[in-house]
Amino acid sequence: MHALDILGDPVRRRILELLAEGERSAGEIGEDVQREFGISQPAVSQHLRVLRESGFATVRPEGVRRLYTIAPEPLENAAAWFDPFRRFWQPHLDALGTELARGRRQRRLAAEEEQQTDAEPDESDTTDPQEE
Repeated sequence: MHALDILGDPVRRRILELLAEGERSAGEIGEDVQREFGISQPAVSQHLRVLRESGFATVRPEGVRRLYTIAPEPLENAAAWFDPFRRFWQPHLDALGTELARGRRQRRLAAEEEQQTDAEPDESDTTDPQEE
């Protein structure tokens, strides 16, 4: 099965998102996925089996629990498959990064300018402190 066939299913993508946060038990995964997608525990188990058999996830027993972790290699292979297509979106992402950096710089400069203005004495105040 091709990596995109595995990643094309929203339930499996969600399971991988959960595993990207760290190791999880089958029960924890099942609770989240059942609640979010309204599917049965056997259906979640089937998705976990597909991820395990395709190499996207690994499982280790801990007592009666089964702990799942993400396996990076298939994801790296899927990312490599996208390489020829990156030219379509990479310039747009680079431009977005530039605009975000420009906005952060402008906000920082405006804040620094405001701090300078607040720190300078108000020249319109002509009262002599000794007169008070």
